[in-house]
Amino acid sequence: MKNFEISVLDLAPVKQGKSINNTFQDSLSLANFAENLNYKRFWLAEHHNMESIASSATSVLIGFIANGTKKIRVGSGGIMLPNHSSLVIAEQFGTLESLFPGRIDLGLGRAPGTDGLTAQALGRNPAIINEQFPRQILELQRYFSKENSDALVRAIPGEGLDIPMYILGSSTDSAWLAAELGLPYAFAGHFAPEQMEMAFKIYREHFEPSQYLDKPYIIACVNGVAAETSEEAHLLSKTLFQAFINIIRNDRKPFPAPVEDMDAIWSAMEKSMVLQKLKFNFIGDQSEIAEQLKTFQEKYQVDELMINSHIYDHQKRLQSYEIIKRAVDSLF
Repeated sequence: MKNFEISVLDLAPVKQGKSINNTFQDSLSLANFAENLNYKRFWLAEHHNMESIASSATSVLIGFIANGTKKIRVGSGGIMLPNHSSLVIAEQFGTLESLFPGRIDLGLGRAPGTDGLTAQALGRNPAIINEQFPRQILELQRYFSKENSDALVRAIPGEGLDIPMYILGSSTDSAWLAAELGLPYAFAGHFAPEQMEMAFKIYREHFEPSQYLDKPYIIACVNGVAAETSEEAHLLSKTLFQAFINIIRNDRKPFPAPVEDMDAIWSAMEKSMVLQKLKFNFIGDQSEIAEQLKTFQEKYQVDELMINSHIYDHQKRLQSYEIIKRAVDSLF
């Protein structure tokens, strides 16, 4: 089994009965906790128009987390690039890298991170996304290059800085692009597991070495809910189940506390849909988590696992990440 790094994905979840300020303080607490456990990186994801997720101003929040930590890499998982001008993102991440040298990652996705109406409000043009996204990545690379110093339009701060870029995907489309550009690839297995295996196959088989990367590098994002006992872990996971039901019902309200009986909440069809979307959801005590991760890694051989742990109680969430880290360490 291939050795792998372990990292954190934080969606800045807003919980019922808690404020958005509580959310941000919990995110900082988690980042500090993960740093002390030697997690590799801490990523935040851009979403909009969702009461349950507070990471819409992703660059601002990255700065807050980086300022409150010392060594863990902090970045975007990701910035939804077609929502923005390439120059603005280059300047924002150039600013972050200048403030926190050697600690900033720029993960890039093409999805809107929201509904269609909000995507329109963000200024997206869906007719040109497939053309625009690859072009914007090349623009970012140019803005970050030293060679752009003679250009009429420059990213300052940003120019000449080494800011690692990652292509994010939830289908096979971005696998082709990441392979063509020779960039590391992160797959959103925590909510879109269906095409993950094929995406990895495409990326590995078609990868072209570049000045940024000489061989494929894969991050798989998965869900993880760990506790001291299996029974507690399964109870805690019911916050995540309810969150996915709310997505199915187009109800983006803040995340609820776990309930004892999910059958009182979901229909048989909803249950099937949720469990399909949560195929890569590791639940259990330390030994169960270790076995599930071992099975996953023996099949997919990823370079890094990024864990999203949706748990209502903040202390239980911290404990989940600690148990998952112990489970990973026990494998090697």
